[in-house]
Amino acid sequence: MAKRSAAKGPSQRQLRVGELLRHTLADILLRGDIADPELNELRITISQVSPSPDMRHATVYVQTAQDQMKQALEVLSRHKKFLRGELGRRVELKYVPELRFAADTSIDTGERIDAILRSPEVARDLD
Repeated sequence: MAKRSAAKGPSQRQLRVGELLRHTLADILLRGDIADPELNELRITISQVSPSPDMRHATVYVQTAQDQMKQALEVLSRHKKFLRGELGRRVELKYVPELRFAADTSIDTGERIDAILRSPEVARDLD
């Protein structure tokens, strides 16, 4: 059997588990299951969950107002044990992954690429 290349990206199982974890985490945050007034003040969106190939770890990508990102990551990290426990109760997995929280920069990256494509130098080369 051929080995999987790292360049191929996540497996179907990783994508399914990531989406299941994303929906469950979003539900936990939406229902206000965490009794933390600091968390309730933040508008957090879980944009993606990326499990590792062995499903032991998962990176949770978060979107919020840029000036609140550091605070949001700190608050979520503070509650990661609770969130992992809730995932264990709500989702049937052999292993509930350890959670890591990271800022989702895909929107910023897209805006930078868009700005580059609209720049006069690039527009001139495209014509």
